[in-house]
Amino acid sequence: MSEPPPVDRAAIAADLDRARRALHDLLDHASPEDFERHSNGTRWTNEQLLFHMVFGYMVVRRLLVLVRVVSRLPDPIGHGFARALDTTTPVFHQINYLGSCAAATVFDRHRMGPHFDRVIAKLQHSLAKESETNLRRSMAFPVRWDPFFTETMTAEQVYRYPGKHFDFHRAQLTLG
Repeated sequence: MSEPPPVDRAAIAADLDRARRALHDLLDHASPEDFERHSNGTRWTNEQLLFHMVFGYMVVRRLLVLVRVVSRLPDPIGHGFARALDTTTPVFHQINYLGSCAAATVFDRHRMGPHFDRVIAKLQHSLAKESETNLRRSMAFPVRWDPFFTETMTAEQVYRYPGKHFDFHRAQLTLG
């Protein structure tokens, strides 16, 4: 069996930078009224949803640690962990909603951009240092938590996840 091709780190890095630029563009061109307007299809205001989009990248740093640890455990333990997390879905969604509401008061439209820059820089740095072996490590995920989670995800897929999450929610913004 031949070795799979190396992970396309440049594509992942470019997508991280694309989201960083897109967020700054959204922040720079929205009016105060735009931030307070409700988004389309969520209970969040645009400002809260923008933070939630940033939060998707913040979560990736923690998910990568989980993948590194759980991928070393026997598969039944990892699958059991994912199933247990899936049972907490209603609580997870409530915490996810309320957490973004609260966090957007701290990481508001003025602080969100610089914070996102730091998060992206850390992800870029960890991606550059990641070994091919670690990028291929995988674990079971709680698929009920997020529509972009799959039953099993590699670290590479985790690095790619937040761009999908960002683009999905970007379409729900109601900025002028």
